[in-house]
Formats: sequence, C-alpha cells, structure tokens
Amino acid sequence: MRSFYPYIFLIIVIILNACAPTTKIEKEKIASPDRLIIKVEANRRKIKNFVGSGIITVYNNELNAKSNFEVQLKKADSIKISFFGPFGIDLAEVLVSSNNFLFYDIINNKIYKGALKNDVLQKILKINLTFGDVIDALTGSVNLSDKLRKQPDQFEYEKGFYKLTYIDSINSIKKIYLINANNLSIAESSIHSLDGEKLIEGKYSNFQTIDNVRIPMEINLNNYRNKEHLKIQYKNISINNDLQFLKIEIPEDAKIIEW
Repeated sequence: MRSFYPYIFLIIVIILNACAPTTKIEKEKIASPDRLIIKVEANRRKIKNFVGSGIITVYNNELNAKSNFEVQLKKADSIKISFFGPFGIDLAEVLVSSNNFLFYDIINNKIYKGALKNDVLQKILKINLTFGDVIDALTGSVNLSDKLRKQPDQFEYEKGFYKLTYIDSINSIKKIYLINANNLSIAESSIHSLDGEKLIEGKYSNFQTIDNVRIPMEINLNNYRNKEHLKIQYKNISINNDLQFLKIEIPEDAKIIEW
C-alpha cells in the first residue's frame, strides 16, 4: 500500500492543476485602460515631498557633465537642488518655484535670480524642461492627468507590459506608455512623430517601494531632436517627510545678478 501513496498524490496534483482557472487568470491580467491610468496616476500623486541624492549626468551639444547632487522637492511649490564636486565640495545650489528662481554659483560667489521664464531652466540645467517637467523628471514620474478621461487609440498587452498609444492629430504626434503589469509602474514613455520618428523618450528602472510608492532609482530622459540627455541615478530616496521652507543661505559678500 505504501508504494501506492505517491501515485495518489500525483493524481491529486494533476486534477487540481486541471481545475485551476487559468483562462480567468490571464483575463484578469488585462486591466481596462481607464482603471489602469487611474491607478498609475494615483501612485504619482502620493508623492507630496521628495528628498533624494545620487548622481546626475547631463550631456548635449554644449555640455557633458556629471555631478553628485541632492534634491529637495515640495510638489507644486518649490525645488532645491545642490551640486557637489569631489570630496563633497559645494559647487552650486538652485532654488526654483513656479514663479521665481535663485541660482548660487558657490565657486564664484555669485547669485543669479529673477522670474522663472521659459528659457531659465534650460540655461541652468542645460536641458529643455518646464517647471512641471523638472518635478516629474526628478521623481521619476509621468504626468497622466490629461489621460484620465481619454481612451487610448491603441491598448495592447504583451510579455508582461501594457502598451497604451494616444494619437494627437493636431500636433502630429503620438504618445506611447509601457506599464509593467505586475506592479503598475511606468517602464517607458515616448513621443513620436506620426511618421515614426522618436522625438522624446523616458526610461525608468530599478524600482523600489518606498512608503508604498513604486519609485525608480534610475531615470533616463532623451530629447533626440535637440540631442539632450539627462540621467539620474539615485542612491537614497525618502518621501512625504516634513520639509521645512526651502531656501538658500546667501553670503553677505555674494554678488547678486538679476537675470
């Protein structure tokens, strides 16, 4: 009788596997696009305050630079970025709000300040981004607010990823988003011309869960038309801790330049 027990166990396993609702599981993986966008956007909105440190790399036609940095960010309010050289030497600090900016060149003891115009961030960060774009770039987020009430023109599921395509005929572009089906994190976002040229691309990887929010530790942004590249590699991140009023301490002998 003992020799018969393994066969009974094997038969039970086969029966259970045969009865398992495999078709249902596959169907459950395919979320509706509207619910999918709501969940992804809700994850982005969980971040109110953000502090991160690591390495930032920027290269374009004018610059190829890498620096250690720290960012402190209060969403929809202000951003402070500190840049450090070898051995932690302070190089520069940037404080940006939706209306104004302050740039402190520590090496030359010069302060540049003024209203936040369209080209100011490009001059400071050497990449063409708006204030909202900078917030999303630094937090590894993709703003999908305008997609909450819009159905994608194409919705596909392949190899563990949802692919959503939105066609903008007025601007002759299409936007594509790849979302990981397992954790609903955006792995890639891109903008293409309607004839297939890739114009802008964002890739997000090495995700970690911090206070129940999925955040990428590595961010790569490419503007192919302008030949601009921004790479962020975080070593440490914390979110939604109490952030005091962000400010830059200005030395009395610093030269102030209105920009």
